Amino acid sequence: MTSLSHPFEQFAERVLPSTLGGDVRCGFRALARCHPLARDVSLDFAAGGEHIVFVVRGATKLVAHASEARDQVVAFHFAGEVFTVPEPDNYSYSVCALRECDLLTFASPEFLSLAEGEAEIMRQLLDSTKLSLRRCREKTIALGRKTAGERVAVFLLGMARRIGVEQDGRVALELPMSRRDISESLGLTIETVSRQLSKLKDDGVIETAGRSGIILRNCPDLQRRAGFLKHAA
Repeated sequence: MTSLSHPFEQFAERVLPSTLGGDVRCGFRALARCHPLARDVSLDFAAGGEHIVFVVRGATKLVAHASEARDQVVAFHFAGEVFTVPEPDNYSYSVCALRECDLLTFASPEFLSLAEGEAEIMRQLLDSTKLSLRRCREKTIALGRKTAGERVAVFLLGMARRIGVEQDGRVALELPMSRRDISESLGLTIETVSRQLSKLKDDGVIETAGRSGIILRNCPDLQRRAGFLKHAA
């Protein structure tokens, strides 16, 4: 069992201001629940209530569950990120580990009650929420209006911003998710995702390295293929 001490300290460094009073800090610590997850193991939130989740290490996918075992990958999250798991309504939700990971969770009502009056913490949550909304808007447009090739390009550019490592003008990605995860996130078949990646490789836009490594060789061309506006409106 992973000790709460180290995960909470990482959360505190990322989210809590250094000027926060000791009593309030202890309150957040008391609310925190640490969940070490092995790869492909899920943390189920079907019991109810909205939760705030901090990814201490590893990578995860947020999955929405509909009737007849129809699941949708809603979002991917990586170490250092804070996100909200909605309260079950028409769907239930779980967070699945793409790789071995540690999660810190908080019941959202209690967390927000403690954070009330702490402007820095509320700003952090607002920034995280705005970023999540931006990604949701991008995904909505991609799913509703874009071709398979454009969706894959949008996905790769999004991963480049979040987990990419620049190397001599190129961007290296080590993707923790499977082709199936990508296809379920983009509303495509696994075969379609593989074909689009092969086309990008054949066209010299990307290189592949092993099972999960992708190198973006030409980001401007990838942006063009994503169907983005040349100039913001």
